[in-house]
Amino acid sequence: MSATRRDIQIESHGNLLGGWLYTPSTLKQKDGKYPAIVLAHGLGAVKEMALDRYSERFSAAGFLCVVFDYRFFGSSTGRPRGLIDPSLQLEDWSAALDYTKSLPDVDTRRIGIFGSSFSGGHVIRVAAAHPDTVSAVVSQCPFTDGLASARQVPLRTLPSTALLALRDQFFSTNDEPVRIKLVGEPGEVALMSTEESMKYKGLVPPGMKLEIEAVPARIVLKMPLLYPGSYTSQVQCPIMFGICGKDSVAPPKPTEYYAKKAPKGTIKYYPEMGHFDIYLGENFEKAVGDYVAFLDAVL
Repeated sequence: MSATRRDIQIESHGNLLGGWLYTPSTLKQKDGKYPAIVLAHGLGAVKEMALDRYSERFSAAGFLCVVFDYRFFGSSTGRPRGLIDPSLQLEDWSAALDYTKSLPDVDTRRIGIFGSSFSGGHVIRVAAAHPDTVSAVVSQCPFTDGLASARQVPLRTLPSTALLALRDQFFSTNDEPVRIKLVGEPGEVALMSTEESMKYKGLVPPGMKLEIEAVPARIVLKMPLLYPGSYTSQVQCPIMFGICGKDSVAPPKPTEYYAKKAPKGTIKYYPEMGHFDIYLGENFEKAVGDYVAFLDAVL
């Protein structure tokens, strides 16, 4: 089943979120409506960094897909560019859900959400906050425990990282934020600097240049305080957790702990995969096949 893709814009609190709408060529059901999946990416990433592949697979299985970039990123508006603010990103999720519900071809009883890494944590909170809208969740290699992820930062870089964050929070302006690299080699001052972090750049498609390689550093102060996994017990719809056993960015043990608290949770454990391995090649094929089977069963 093929699909058509067109560019869209979603209004969110005075900003326009750039996105894509994938519409399958034929309906799976006889009621004239599509089940839908809403997708957004992880920390500092934009939709071109693999979300097209997930959307193509979901739409080929008969799901209409709405994909969006958060404000301050990609084809969305907002300044300062690259600002990562979890509360604002959750507002963007709400706006994307409202947009999806407004589409005449969507069965509003069958809306699922997909998030990976940082947004894998967001979708847990979104589902808990919107029980009447969200009917299924896929949370891939999710960020569930801020302190556990913060502990992956090399100790020797903590003073420099903290100084950048404090300077940005208290002494910068939105026009000139103090920035920190998104990814770095082990030992570099960056949001992600584990042994596998540089694989992040492997998600960038050929010919595309990252618009934002360094983000306002104030997010460093917030991340250790975020525990989206603590909301799993409030998610009443079916939720699948795709957990990577060798994940050094979003450690698997806290996610396993939280996933078991979801009333309708399913865990798919990929023991040989690291955080970024799941997006590519055979690992992607295995995981996305599991997600499609899950969504087919519950939506």
